[in-house]
Amino acid sequence: MQLNLPPFEHRIKNSEKGKLIFDFVRNKYVALTPEEWVRQNFLQYLIQVKKMPKSLIRVEMSLELNGLAKRSDIVVHSRRGDPLLAVECKASEVKITQAVFEQLARYNLQLNVPYLVVTNGITHFCCKFSETEQQYLFLEDIPEYDRL
Repeated sequence: MQLNLPPFEHRIKNSEKGKLIFDFVRNKYVALTPEEWVRQNFLQYLIQVKKMPKSLIRVEMSLELNGLAKRSDIVVHSRRGDPLLAVECKASEVKITQAVFEQLARYNLQLNVPYLVVTNGITHFCCKFSETEQQYLFLEDIPEYDRL
C-alpha cells in the first residue's frame, strides 16, 4: 500500500499465521495488518526524518482508562523519560475523523503529552496543547525531536 511518506526498507516474511513485518523498535516480528503497515512506516518517518531517538520511543504502550486496558500506538519520550508526543495510527482506508482525535485525547488524559499526531499514512495531523488557550492548536508539520 502506497503511503504519503518517504519509502523505507522493511523486513517482511511469511509465516503459518500470514505475513509478518519486523518492528525494529520492539525488536520482533508482528502481524502485517494495514494498521501495522502505517505504524511501521510512521516509526521510520519519526526516526529517520524527524530525528526521534529510537531508544525513547514506545510502541503499543499500555495505559488504563476508566478501568479498561488500552494501548497507545506510539509514544515518544523526552531524555528525562517524560512523554512528549503520542501518535494514533489507523489503516490507510480509515478516515481521520473527530472520533480518532477524541480517542487520542482520551489517551492523553493519562499520558499528558503536549503533542498529538493522528495518521492513516495518507493524511497526518499534528497538534500541540496550548496552556494559555487551553486548547489544541494544529501545526503545519510535526516538529523534529529537538524542537518538541
